[in-house]
Amino acid sequence: MRVLVVNAGSSSLKLRVLGNHDEIEATHDIERWDPAGGGVEGADPDVAALLEGLPDFDAVGHRVVHGGREFRDAVRIDDDTERAVLGLTSLAPLHQPRAVAGMRLVRGRFRDLPQIACFDTAFHATMPEAASTYALPQEWRDRWGLQRFGFHGLSHAYASRRAAALVDRPDDAGLRIVSCHLGAGASLCAIRGGCSIDTTMGFTPLEGLVMATRSGTVDPGLVVWLMEHGGLKAGDVARALDVDSGLAGLSGIAGGDVRDVLAARSGGDARAELAFGVYAHRLRRELGAMIAGLGGLDVLVFTGGVGEHAHEVRAAACEHLGFAGVRIDAGRNGHLAGEGEIGASDASVRTFVISAREDLEIARQVRAVLRPA
Repeated sequence: MRVLVVNAGSSSLKLRVLGNHDEIEATHDIERWDPAGGGVEGADPDVAALLEGLPDFDAVGHRVVHGGREFRDAVRIDDDTERAVLGLTSLAPLHQPRAVAGMRLVRGRFRDLPQIACFDTAFHATMPEAASTYALPQEWRDRWGLQRFGFHGLSHAYASRRAAALVDRPDDAGLRIVSCHLGAGASLCAIRGGCSIDTTMGFTPLEGLVMATRSGTVDPGLVVWLMEHGGLKAGDVARALDVDSGLAGLSGIAGGDVRDVLAARSGGDARAELAFGVYAHRLRRELGAMIAGLGGLDVLVFTGGVGEHAHEVRAAACEHLGFAGVRIDAGRNGHLAGEGEIGASDASVRTFVISAREDLEIARQVRAVLRPA
């Protein structure tokens, strides 16, 4: 089955056609997409023309960031699905409307083809209640559906399946993996037997690791103090935590790109050195928590733009994890190009760099939904 994968981001639109054996037959990455106009801001041709020019495909898979409590698996898209996804806009305001815009655009042009919604949060639906429940009043949790959802599920799902295949244990229910999706957004996931049992992101993508512009976890009392005594409004705090914090806030480097922080650090910049230190400390601390939740570790995976390309980050993350059996080979780690193993040959935990391929996971889920019973 050939699948068109549609990934509508907060500002971009990515289209990819995967063949019967997951070979890439066509791909278009549109950095600035205008859903209202149906086209590309400041560019030509429009998305409709791109869609018409794609090779034939049999089904469509749409990435959706948030599935809330309603969507625990991939589902066929109909009008009710669109409304339900749009109804979760308060949980992912930059992504949900654009995901629905992508659905409507593609459904409008390929009415006879099945279309499937694949959710980033769904992979974490297997987390036990102890991991997904906040210690908040029952009334709040019931009234507003407050819980830890987790994100990057499509990436973590693919990384764990790929890692299990690489160690030749694809059906091992006891295989313990920690997947590190490190990019501008970042999260870790503890996986046992292919199922998520814990992750670092929570109700929103702000929880957990230090990221490019997001703060990661901070004391909630600090936020309350800023509003009560610092005179800041909720919108000011929300924007600061989301776009002015993280590596950007620590280093003073706009955008907080890890590559820029590493370059400044190598040049002796003190703020960049602190930024990297805080980033690495939080990463190691959360890795330790994921390993503890699993009761040990068999495989460690790095994926995402930073995880795949920043060997300094990988080295810092593993620096103090010898107690858990993690030890990387400096030569392998420093010279790896693409996907491969970076663990020391005699380490008890195997460590890999795996390419982020959410598109392959989406295609897999589309085929699973459409497979005859």
